[in-house]
Amino acid sequence: MAVSFDCFGTLVTADRPAEPWVAVAAELRERDVAVPDDWEAAYRSSHREYDRGAEAPLDEHVRLALASRGVELSAATAHDVTLAAFDGDVSVRDGAHEALSAARDQSTVAVCSNCSVPGLVERTLDRADLSVDAVVTSVDCGWRKPHPKIFEATAAALECPLDALVHVGDDARTDGGAERAGATSVLVADVPLTEFPAWLDAEGSPC
Repeated sequence: MAVSFDCFGTLVTADRPAEPWVAVAAELRERDVAVPDDWEAAYRSSHREYDRGAEAPLDEHVRLALASRGVELSAATAHDVTLAAFDGDVSVRDGAHEALSAARDQSTVAVCSNCSVPGLVERTLDRADLSVDAVVTSVDCGWRKPHPKIFEATAAALECPLDALVHVGDDARTDGGAERAGATSVLVADVPLTEFPAWLDAEGSPC
């Protein structure tokens, strides 16, 4: 058995900008990048097509949005801008430390998260002082939950068969996709993090 946890809404609560184009614009100006007058429209428009279920990296989107208005931005600067714009305050949810500790006592542990900002999940976990064996994000593996490929990538990262993976999350549609992919899904609405150690003792066994 191996255990993965969703990040945002499950292990942590994180502040996110209500108007992300405003937050991104502020970070662009901090780096002396010209912000188009119609930046909101550019940011909120689609600039390329992605396969169904695939992740759209936000740093790429920012570069394409700027390019559509004649502004060039390097990949490195786009990465830094998007990470800074979305790197808000983080609070650890009740039971998160205990749930992770219980999972580590029995298995290897990962975070499996939908996140379009490269590096944000890792920075969030560091801020929250939450440690795992592997981090699998949609922006890195290319696929968003509930697509089976992100759960397959998580099982591979933990070197455990997919049918031996237990995924814990808060969203029935996205995190519940683990069940449809062939893993076990545990929703915090049914088993709160504070009760997960007892659930694991009753249901889990090391592989």
